[in-house]
Amino acid sequence: MGTGNRDDVMALPQGDVGLLGSDVAQRLLSSKELARVAYVAADGTPRVFPMLFHWTGTEVVLSTFGGAKVGALRARPDVAITIDAATTPPQALLIRGRASVTDIEGIVPEYALAQRRYAGQEQGAANVAAVDHPGTKMVRIAVRPTWVGVLDFQTRLPGGSSVRDFERRGRL
Repeated sequence: MGTGNRDDVMALPQGDVGLLGSDVAQRLLSSKELARVAYVAADGTPRVFPMLFHWTGTEVVLSTFGGAKVGALRARPDVAITIDAATTPPQALLIRGRASVTDIEGIVPEYALAQRRYAGQEQGAANVAAVDHPGTKMVRIAVRPTWVGVLDFQTRLPGGSSVRDFERRGRL
């Protein structure tokens, strides 16, 4: 997704998927920050799990070797994802979408790409090699954003308001 004119992108309302083209979103999507994925578990309670991720340009791809979250995601695929940087001021990318869950024989390709991005080429390859053996099965979880929010607390604040709008709150 191209970045276009930065001012035009940052003027988009919260929820517009065009915000993926913002500098903040692009920086976080290529970062080593974890994606925090919120979903509803089988018992109906909310859960959040942090995971390595890979951005394909159209999907956030997460990979796992199974577990209870896979069944829950198949039953209730609506998720929310936060990728944020603990900087001052903080930056956050908020994504909502539906998880597409696919069983894979072998290593999910995006898992290998994520390992290399997070751990570096050599260690990432070693991490993949440690789990890549005959009979390995993984689960590919792909989320195509349907709602996007960006917060950087300099140009975009909660609710998508401008800094000027935020400063005027409580004064009117």
